[in-house]
Amino acid sequence: MGGTERYEAVIGLEVHAQLATATKMFCGCSTAFGAEPNTQTCPVCQGMPGSLPVINRRAVEFGIQTALALGCRVNALNRFARKHYYYPDMPKNYQISQYEEPLAEHGRLVVEMADAAPEVGIERLHLEEDVGKLLHEGALETATASHVDFNRAGVPLMEIVSKPDIRSPEVAAAYLRTLRTILIYLRVCDGNMEEGSMRCDANISLRPRGSTELGTKVEIKNLNSFRNVQHALEHEIERQARALDAGLRIAQETRLWDPERGRTVSMRSKEYAHDYRYFPEPDLPPLDVAGDWVESLRSGVVDLKWVVLVMFV
Repeated sequence: MGGTERYEAVIGLEVHAQLATATKMFCGCSTAFGAEPNTQTCPVCQGMPGSLPVINRRAVEFGIQTALALGCRVNALNRFARKHYYYPDMPKNYQISQYEEPLAEHGRLVVEMADAAPEVGIERLHLEEDVGKLLHEGALETATASHVDFNRAGVPLMEIVSKPDIRSPEVAAAYLRTLRTILIYLRVCDGNMEEGSMRCDANISLRPRGSTELGTKVEIKNLNSFRNVQHALEHEIERQARALDAGLRIAQETRLWDPERGRTVSMRSKEYAHDYRYFPEPDLPPLDVAGDWVESLRSGVVDLKWVVLVMFV
């Protein structure tokens, strides 16, 4: 036995879903897709000094409904935090997200496949704001200029982080397909992956079969289709298996999928933990999710086994 057969893949997915609210996460700007660049912004989502965010109640309700559908525990008290890092499409140089006190945790999703129904654990579900979008003149590596559109900055974003329970690219693609079906049914996200309403980051490592020790994790960023998720993971399994067979060390890094060349390419190293300097968002109070609020939303969540069946009818 050699090559990929000697190793077991350990895969976890981080899914980012834009919530289908009419306005942004912390201001009243429109979330409509396709407007002229930088026409749907205000001092709040531009991060102007003195502007104050206000939590979008509807976005929180969408998050709670999704958490209930996935069997998560909705935390009665949760809090927003500032996640600090620099990128040109993030106007504040920090992102309002959730860290130590997320909206919900510890759920599960039964993945619907034609011949199996594996169960994948949900680690956490939290809310945050999206960033803007960079528009390059040509390919990223050779672009003569880049422009930034802040219309997307501040759009409500829900991140659903799976546990590393996935063992094959086929199950990963089916997990994403099942989750998308649920989000569309709940009407919390339109699931349009081409427009970026739903994106996926995949974390993968290999270990010798029979071992319980995790290997070095590699992240593949911004996968925007079921096909790309499956093909990127298939390629990464082959790449890492060849390296391990040759006695090489797997670098902990972030990689991008190049669908035209059918390979992943290195984006940046993750050898050292990035210091995001999280601290509680001082302009927002802790969010008190009362039990009666959660129960009032539970009635809109049905038995999802009837929902995902439509995928195979």
